[in-house]
Amino acid sequence: MPRVQRRKSVTGIYHVILRGINKQSIFEEKQDYDFFLKLLRKYQEECRYELFAYCLMQNHIHLLIKEGDEPLEIVFRKIGAGYVYWYNMKYERTGHLFQDRYRSEPVENERYFLTVIRYIHLNPVKAGICEHPGEYRYSSYPGYHRNTLIQSDYVRTMITPEEFVSFHNQPNEDQCMEITGDNARNGITDEIAQNMLYRLYGYDSPSAFQKENKSTRRQIIKNLYAAGVSVRQISRITGQPKTTVSRCCMEKNGEWDRGRFSFPGKKSDHI
Repeated sequence: MPRVQRRKSVTGIYHVILRGINKQSIFEEKQDYDFFLKLLRKYQEECRYELFAYCLMQNHIHLLIKEGDEPLEIVFRKIGAGYVYWYNMKYERTGHLFQDRYRSEPVENERYFLTVIRYIHLNPVKAGICEHPGEYRYSSYPGYHRNTLIQSDYVRTMITPEEFVSFHNQPNEDQCMEITGDNARNGITDEIAQNMLYRLYGYDSPSAFQKENKSTRRQIIKNLYAAGVSVRQISRITGQPKTTVSRCCMEKNGEWDRGRFSFPGKKSDHI
């Protein structure tokens, strides 16, 4: 099927989403987030793009960016290649890390421009990671007070710092190129599921999990599912294909008996 041509923005400004392949994690620890931000700074100087907002989530990235000297396709090819090479070397893995294409939507008026900024900054709040966007370390919200990586002066010509904070605090149902997916089972978010995998089994990244032997991987997948983690979530946090996870969860007598399994050393009703 031919690819749909991207719609050009008359302002040159786009809301962009990059996500991990199969929705798997692309950041495992602080050093990973910091290195990606370093690449954003490097290519901002080289390609002359303007960055108005960003948020780095565990398995996807939001950017509000204005095209500069280089087309965005070239910009993200450079950023992606630099980050994937570094990530694969660090975690001793091979292959793709990002989905093959970034997603983008044009931003062509001031109202939507501010809405996208708010939407990007509220991503970690909606994900239950923090209660206020200022508490999240890997977004541009704190940068509006430090003027570090973003072009905050441009935004301040449209809205004062007080109005900026008030606008973010307004109740809203912003839907800006929403990433859809399955709802968390039993209130378990990807972050909680990732913590389970690390706390109980010691795997701090999908690549670490993938080095484990097959039978151990299968048993851990079953245990995660028994604890209420969804098939798609297990796929994201372990890097295993969704079909493999699904088959593993349902393999005993054609249907998985979730009530019979719990984490080692833990009571199942405490998970």
